[in-house]
Amino acid sequence: MAMEQQVKDGGTLGPWEPDAVARLETWDAAWADACKAMSTNAWANRILSPRLVELIAVAINVACTNLNPQGSRRHIRAALDQGVTRDEILTIIKMASVMSIHSCSLGAPILLEEAKSSETTAASRASAATPACDRMKEIGQWNEAWNPFFELDPKWTDQFMAAGAGIYGSGIFTPKETELISIAFDASFTHMYAPGTRRHIRAALQLGATVEEIMEVLKLCVAQGVQACNLAVPILAEELADRPFK
Repeated sequence: MAMEQQVKDGGTLGPWEPDAVARLETWDAAWADACKAMSTNAWANRILSPRLVELIAVAINVACTNLNPQGSRRHIRAALDQGVTRDEILTIIKMASVMSIHSCSLGAPILLEEAKSSETTAASRASAATPACDRMKEIGQWNEAWNPFFELDPKWTDQFMAAGAGIYGSGIFTPKETELISIAFDASFTHMYAPGTRRHIRAALQLGATVEEIMEVLKLCVAQGVQACNLAVPILAEELADRPFK
């Protein structure tokens, strides 16, 4: 059955662009069917709600490590169709923006280690108030992985935390939903940030998420791989159209 007919019958395109999957079906129907079954599984089995599936798909596509325009639009539209609000999607976009902090999570400890080994010292900085960091420490939300870049630049770190804390403390999502979405950001194959993935999986389990629900998040990350088809199959079709032998 063609993917378009499945949609009419209540199925889903999941991560697929209609034109790409239709062309793929004509070229290699067997592989297309196998890949469709795998990549739409998380949409079909309803372990996660359709609303949350689309929110996670939005997250994976808008992530600063991905920035997929077509996928972002497709899943934002699908999320709105599921009753997701503007503020929920905007919160996802904010979360996708600040995940770039992992550049410092990775690089700041290395900088401190290499500076120490080369006997290089950082220029002294004037002391500055850090109310956002202080507040996060008070409420037990401080991550020890942030200590290296706080040591290197406490004022900037406080500016970052002021921007990030408002997102995660907004109450837009439940704590469990926030952790599941965060797993998708960190486990995505365009990011694969292991410390964050572990931290958010642990937190999700503590908040009552099931192993099956977390596995669905990981499957949604894998489903994103079909963006290779969404991008390249139409290009291949266009290029073949200009050649006498196909």
